[in-house]
Amino acid sequence: MDHETPDNLLYTPNHEWLRRDDERPDEVTVGITDYAQDQVGDVVYLDLPGEGEAVTAGERCGEIESAKTVSDLYAPVSGEVVAANAALEDQPELVNGSPFDEGWMVRIRMSDEAELEGLLDAAAYRAQIPEH
Repeated sequence: MDHETPDNLLYTPNHEWLRRDDERPDEVTVGITDYAQDQVGDVVYLDLPGEGEAVTAGERCGEIESAKTVSDLYAPVSGEVVAANAALEDQPELVNGSPFDEGWMVRIRMSDEAELEGLLDAAAYRAQIPEH
């Protein structure tokens, strides 16, 4: 099965995506990929970092709970959380139905833009997904 992997995003080996904000280039929006939401199954609960919390690239910053598993969420970049998606508190299924839009998880103000260089582009991410 092919999973949606938008070309305009960056990806981590842990299946998070991030999108830069055109109006605020030091901020990124983060979520999990279509492949990841498919692997975890129906999301029932999310434990996300709160506004003002510091996150570190590659380190655990939250948790995704589904009907069949609990998975860690990792920060793709270091910085400060400027927003968490409040809609996911009441509608965690948005992660499954719209992982790249309504199902975004957090916005981070990056502390080191150079960390973006270590992330994967869409082609490199697709190459590491098992069914490709």
